[in-house]
Amino acid sequence: MTRVRLIKDRISGKLFLAFTLLSILLVVFVGIGLYGKSVPILRQSSLSHLLFSREWKPFKNRFGFLPYIAGSVLVTGLAILIALPLSLMTAVFISEYVPNRIKRLLVPFIDLLSGIPPVIYGVWGVLTIVPFIQDRIAPHFVEFSSGYSALAGGLVLAVMIFPLIISILLEVFGTVPQELRDASLSLGANQWETVYRVVLRKSAPGILAATVLAVSRALGETIAVLMVCGNQTAFPHSVLDPVYPLPALIANNYGDMMSIPLYDSALMLAALILFVIILLFNGLSRVVLYRLERRNNE
Repeated sequence: MTRVRLIKDRISGKLFLAFTLLSILLVVFVGIGLYGKSVPILRQSSLSHLLFSREWKPFKNRFGFLPYIAGSVLVTGLAILIALPLSLMTAVFISEYVPNRIKRLLVPFIDLLSGIPPVIYGVWGVLTIVPFIQDRIAPHFVEFSSGYSALAGGLVLAVMIFPLIISILLEVFGTVPQELRDASLSLGANQWETVYRVVLRKSAPGILAATVLAVSRALGETIAVLMVCGNQTAFPHSVLDPVYPLPALIANNYGDMMSIPLYDSALMLAALILFVIILLFNGLSRVVLYRLERRNNE
């Protein structure tokens, strides 16, 4: 009987190892597939020229990705700058100040926002955010703006990632032992000092992890950004300029202009660039997260 159990344990262990390796290989296969499709355009132009050129003229086989990369980074950066402080304060309020009976009512409403389709956020952005920027914000800074801009995309994306960050932060704050809070309060600290010096410091790795997931979600968002950003191939010089992020470029053009030489390869390179950016950002965040956890454990 013991021998049978040992055999089952070995089989299950190898099976889980196989599934783990498969999940890793899937990421590798995606990268290899995108690279294979990008080879034709990489043979024509150097990678540095493609990444840092601003010229996008498909009919002349000139593909510069800098405006699209800048648009993606600008919109994502705005979304994080807007959503992270609001999400952090909301999560702290719900976790540390709200009674449990009210918390049970608030959390489902926040989770409900995660289930709304992105196209709904896009329509909401077109009907409310874009006119608000055009009529109320832009006249104070520029002579004219249609409202379709990086700022509109950042605001819509901020609302979309808002529930994601809050949900993760609530889970993170819930892992902080209550004994640490009680010890801080017993030493004379007030509620805010306990939150700042105990809860937030202990939760720093989790806050970073929530930010990374939000950035990954924002970088890959397509429909909502496509509807409110303006989709103009130009390097943005302010948040009120229209932008054309990489996901919107792929979604807008794939399948429509495949008769143009190298266009298919250019779009696959755009997907590969987005794929590499997300991988590098997640890898860097894992390094920072590991160092924070090691510092907290020392």
